[in-house]
Amino acid sequence: MARERRGGGRRGKSTRSGGGIQQLPWQNVINTAPKMELLDADQLEKLHQTSMRILSEAGIRVMGDNVMDLFEDAGAIVDRDTKTIRIDESLVNEALKTVPETFTLTSRNPAKRITLGGNNVNFGLVAGPPNVHDCVNGRRAGNYEDYCNFIKLAHHFNAVHLIGNQVTAPQEMPANNRHLDTYNANLTYSDLSFHATAIGRGRAMDGINMMAIARGMTPEQMRDDPGVITIISVNSPRLFDDAMGDGLIAMAEHGQPVTITPFTLMGAMTPVTLPAALAQQNAEALFGVTLTQLVNPGTPVMYGSFTSNVDMKSGAPAFGTPENSKANMISGQLCRRYGIPYRTSNANASNVVDLQAAYETMMATWGAVLGGANLVYHAAGWLEGGLTASYEKFIMDVEILQNMMEFLKPLKFDEDELGLEAIKDVPTGGHFFGTDHTMARYETAFYAPMLSDWQNHGAWEAAGAKTALTRATELWQQALREYEAPAMDPAIRDELDAYIARRKEEIGSEEP
Repeated sequence: MARERRGGGRRGKSTRSGGGIQQLPWQNVINTAPKMELLDADQLEKLHQTSMRILSEAGIRVMGDNVMDLFEDAGAIVDRDTKTIRIDESLVNEALKTVPETFTLTSRNPAKRITLGGNNVNFGLVAGPPNVHDCVNGRRAGNYEDYCNFIKLAHHFNAVHLIGNQVTAPQEMPANNRHLDTYNANLTYSDLSFHATAIGRGRAMDGINMMAIARGMTPEQMRDDPGVITIISVNSPRLFDDAMGDGLIAMAEHGQPVTITPFTLMGAMTPVTLPAALAQQNAEALFGVTLTQLVNPGTPVMYGSFTSNVDMKSGAPAFGTPENSKANMISGQLCRRYGIPYRTSNANASNVVDLQAAYETMMATWGAVLGGANLVYHAAGWLEGGLTASYEKFIMDVEILQNMMEFLKPLKFDEDELGLEAIKDVPTGGHFFGTDHTMARYETAFYAPMLSDWQNHGAWEAAGAKTALTRATELWQQALREYEAPAMDPAIRDELDAYIARRKEEIGSEEP
């Protein structure tokens, strides 16, 4: 199995030669803080009932006969001519009975197993942008070298728990088989679990098979101990395409977790009001959740929220808005009502790594955490409304995530922490710098940032007057220099290589 990075000294500071970047150790993040309840019980019930009416009266259009067959067998009203499925609340309730409230995701390194559900919080790498940017090389099309660099960064920084779906699309590679190369990079340059692309059955199965090989087991053995996850993006309003349906079915058949995420932008894909958007999101998400349980009762499934608004002047997506943060919180209420693990995002719409990128990301992150999110997707590196994966933004986001992790740590509240004797020992008008109470804690008393600069102005100028953006550039470059690949058994390496070669030959010029 892969080697774990060792930490020591202050806050898990790296012990590599040359010092290393100071960061928090790998940890399971627990959110025991009270969750924000923006809706009262009556409002939550109205939202639920509106969603049920959307499902029973308006219905969901699907493109796959296999999905229609499953719902028809379960008693839904299926109109084959319009490809519309209408379901009532009883079918949803039956499905919810078998949804696990928590589940684990195990990578090739069991020490990095993560739990989704309950009070657990996990942060994922940005996924899907067609472009990349850094302050050294500028903006460019996604490519395999940058893809691998981001996977190395995700492995290097302990705040990232999960690799998303193609951190950037390597556009120089064939679209029909590049998922094999990106899965290979995920498994070679990191030991984290990852998102298996569910655009059709073939891509999903390749992700399942390759993770099973990396773990030294068969896909059948991985049914009860999942290793990959996927996201099914609903084509809002109210459309499931056939490729997404096929991918969902493949994952569910093999016991691998599925996240149902409607793409609901107010004013474009939903009505302009937040209650209407959330009612539609809820209906679409619950339809997908129900489908997973029709395929395989007990399939791990997450409820995904991606509700935000558009700029009404241009139609461009906006993220990190007050409406987006409210949606993050209310979606968490719905998930707690249904007993479903919850996924959301901390996106932003800024075109560059600037103040806007920072405050929109922080706004959305607070909404996700206060809403009780179990997976914050796109948590590190998202820029330009999801069109760009940014190296500097990745570093800024890791700082934000580490701040959040420290905020969520429960307070010790014993007699020593209350410090009454230390208070009594220091004379009025004195200071606590040299007291025993302070000296016993000075190395670990407070969160030590990796990006923030707390020097006074004179010292900051003497050190080069570097902005946070400049420091972020230096940090990602340092991280890539310090990166250490996780070990892999040579026999597993050979088996993965053989699988990739065989599948590329099988796929040829067709879809997988």
